[in-house]
Formats: sequence, structure tokens, C-alpha cells
Amino acid sequence: MTTPLTPRPLDTQQARERLPRLTVVDVRTPGEYASGHLPGALNVPLDRLERALPALKEPTESAAELLVVCASGARSEKACALLAEHGIAAATLTGGTSAWAAAGHELHRPAGGARATWAMERQVRFTAGALVLAGLGLGLLHPAWQLLSAGIAGGLVFSALTNTCGMAVLLGKLPHNRPRPADFDATLARLAAAGRR
Repeated sequence: MTTPLTPRPLDTQQARERLPRLTVVDVRTPGEYASGHLPGALNVPLDRLERALPALKEPTESAAELLVVCASGARSEKACALLAEHGIAAATLTGGTSAWAAAGHELHRPAGGARATWAMERQVRFTAGALVLAGLGLGLLHPAWQLLSAGIAGGLVFSALTNTCGMAVLLGKLPHNRPRPADFDATLARLAAAGRR
């Protein structure tokens, strides 16, 4: 059995200097990716990462380093842990694309009018807030509806304590947050090609 690999954190300056030698994988949803990503980044949503493992092994077997990014760094850390379980070394961008943009570095957007959606965190905040307001409003009709608001509040506390988000998982399955099959297959082909460069 091999020893587990530890993800290497890279700050924005280190990532920018090494960008030409990196294979960058963005694990956000396609909508988040379309709203702006690191130059040359390929979109492999976190929930599709296991399907991409064979293609992701190729860049690490070549000279290219693998850098995993997301909005803030939390999903990329989870992705790096999954990759490490499969013997794939990867670095994570500290602070994610938010830190990249805050440092004044350029974000690219897909050509061809790709759909841009809200960041997952914003989608979760909107959905949770809307459900709480609905529960409170419907609670005026019948007090049992207030349990909806209490349930969302409990879910948010659980989410914070466990650093997971069930609502984000559910929202990630909506059509606007899913990659089109052809787009994902093209991404896997580009990953495999990156491993042969």
C-alpha cells in the first residue's frame, strides 16, 4: 500500500508563475466555470471527478503538474483528497478563483456564449433564504410551516459543523449546473492530450 499523497497548496503568485507548466482542473459547476476561470483551466465538476480519473492520471505521469481550483479552495481540497486516494498528486489553489481575481489576475470566460450562473455559494444562500422566508410566511397560515424554516436553520448549522453542504449537492444536480455530455467528453479528451504533451 502506498502512503497517502498530501495536496500542495499554491498561492496565487506561485500558481501564476507556474501556469504554463500546469494542467489546471476547475471543479466548480459549469455555470460557475463560465462566469470566469483561470486561463487554460478545464472544467471537471467535483461530482464528475471519479469518471475523469483515467484522464487525470496521464498529466501526472508526464511532466505537467496538476492544479485543482474552485471558488474558495474547499472543493479543490476535497478533490485533491480524492485524487490522492487514487495515487494522483495535485496542488490546490489557496483561496481559489476568488483569491486569483482579488490579486488582479485575469479570468477567462468560454467563447460561444456559454451560460454563466451564480456561484454555488450564492445559489445556496438564495435557496436557503427563500425557503426560510417561505416557511415564515406560510407559518402565518399554519404554524407547522415554521418547521421548514427550523429545518433549513438546522441544515445550515450542520453544514457549518461538518464542512459539507447537502443543499449544494442537490443544487449541483440541476440542469444549469451540469455539464453537457459532449462538453465533458471534450474536456476528458483535452486532459488526455495534456498528459501527452
